[in-house]
Amino acid sequence: MPPESTRPPQDLESLLAHLRASFPTLSTQFQSGARYLLDHPQEVPVLSMRKIAVSAGVQPATLVRLSQHLGFEGWQGLRELFVDALRGGSQPYARRARKVVRESGSSRMLAEMLDAQHHNLDMIASSNDKALTQAAEMLAAAASVHIAGFRSCFPIAFTFHYVYRLFRSSVHLIRGEAGTLEMELRALAPKDAVVVTSFAPYSQESIRVATAAREAGCKVIALTDSTVAPIALAADCTLLFSVESPSFFPSITAGIATVEALVEQLLARKGKGAIRALEQAEGELHRTGAYVPAERT
Repeated sequence: MPPESTRPPQDLESLLAHLRASFPTLSTQFQSGARYLLDHPQEVPVLSMRKIAVSAGVQPATLVRLSQHLGFEGWQGLRELFVDALRGGSQPYARRARKVVRESGSSRMLAEMLDAQHHNLDMIASSNDKALTQAAEMLAAAASVHIAGFRSCFPIAFTFHYVYRLFRSSVHLIRGEAGTLEMELRALAPKDAVVVTSFAPYSQESIRVATAAREAGCKVIALTDSTVAPIALAADCTLLFSVESPSFFPSITAGIATVEALVEQLLARKGKGAIRALEQAEGELHRTGAYVPAERT
């Protein structure tokens, strides 16, 4: 049993932050276990304690003792934080949807939604002031830029790809359609940069892209909801956005706004070259009939 004075972390972000802060003071065996938890959080909910111990190079009893050292009664209590984060927190979509249905027709619904979106947008500046500049520098210096976002994060990735490609041709969207993700990942090269976006519950595909990018020697930029998200733990730069929403599903509004702000910085960096590329792209769109002619609108 842990000492009564030791209160365990209440969420995954707090746990991982505590492990990082206390890492130098841990025993060698505890450091091996902690290192695995920090580097492979996506594996903890799906693997047995014995398999995790083998991968970490420790005995299963070490993971139990580490859990107790952190204030948990045992391994299961610590593991639950990883499971909860994988599920996207304590309120899965269906449970949150019931609340929305109960309150349908409420005059507060629109106001609450707008308040949440305002808050999410306000958080962008405070969370990414320096990181946006850092990300822009990495992308501008890259030979090619690859962008990935799956399921609900696809609109964020697609927006960034579409707008950035208007003035830069070496921008590629990783789609993974029809099981071709591995084939697309072969194109990653050491001088490239990869932008991966995901929020809890994190998609396995996004983790695979981030892992492949690191192995290929690319710069990795994570666009996510937490500094300890699986794609952020080993990223070269992390851009944060809030997904809070009174509705049943997380909001991507701030994610879209973040990539729009990033593209703005990239355009400013490229200067006249970007303007020429934009003029050419706009001219081609008009020439090919992509837009309704002005005299018909």
